[in-house]
Amino acid sequence: MGIPVVATATLSCSFGAAPSTLLVPPANKVFIEGKPAANIADNKPMMNIAPFGVCMSLANPITAAQTAAALGVLTPGTCTPMTVAPWVPGSPTVLIGNMPVLNNSSMCNCAYGGVITVGNPGATKEMVP
Repeated sequence: MGIPVVATATLSCSFGAAPSTLLVPPANKVFIEGKPAANIADNKPMMNIAPFGVCMSLANPITAAQTAAALGVLTPGTCTPMTVAPWVPGSPTVLIGNMPVLNNSSMCNCAYGGVITVGNPGATKEMVP
């Protein structure tokens, strides 16, 4: 059993320097513990997933350019999440807006090589299968 993820959940990226917060608009009209509940499609950069401070991945063009300018010394650049696929795996038996609910074990990949995970799901009392 997983814990559903709601607005204000804490996220982290394997290449990011700082945690981020999940933003979930109340469009699906489903609330858990008084906060909008997320589904696996809540993966849009800047709309749902805020930046993680600076990015240490050389696949990030900003980091690559700054590192090249520093003669090969890793110089992290601004984090701009580039998620291209939904969160996985989600909770397939519980749907929100016709999509599986996002749970605390779900992960999302960034095009720059980072793996985004849920630190604190925001909900504490509810569980989903």
